[in-house]
Amino acid sequence: MALVVADRVKETSTTAGTGTLTLAGASAGFQSFAVIGNGNTTYYSIVDPTAGTWEVGIGTYTSSGTTLSRDTVLSNSSGNTSPISFAANSKDVFSTYPATKAVYEDSLNTAYSEQLAASNGFVINKQSVATSYSVPSGYSAMSAGPITLPNGISVTVPNGSRWVVL
Repeated sequence: MALVVADRVKETSTTAGTGTLTLAGASAGFQSFAVIGNGNTTYYSIVDPTAGTWEVGIGTYTSSGTTLSRDTVLSNSSGNTSPISFAANSKDVFSTYPATKAVYEDSLNTAYSEQLAASNGFVINKQSVATSYSVPSGYSAMSAGPITLPNGISVTVPNGSRWVVL
């Protein structure tokens, strides 16, 4: 199914071990994981405030039994990508957007990510530049052509920077 990210999704769980969590319902002021949709995946975080342990990963929500599987662990309080063996006490389980998956813009509207690559080996760009853009000084840019610059749209490349169109 689809990867779904939603705002203000938080539940609790008392499930112990390293497996699938049974969710206990939305925390006050939050939505339940039901907004993710049955069979869809989402980014999640589990925090055990008693033990001081946590885990961030990708899981699949199942409406039957209201569960969240822990499919891929991205990081945890042990410093590795193995599932944490949680105790049976109450834990917070919430939807999050992991830093390693984030794409963000700086004050100059330059996009950054830990890794700009697609899992299938392709990085794509549009064939037309929609708004004027200045390559930041000290940076280079690349695009795959052909690239169209509509009337009134410009790309500025400062001295010492490059824009390569392949």
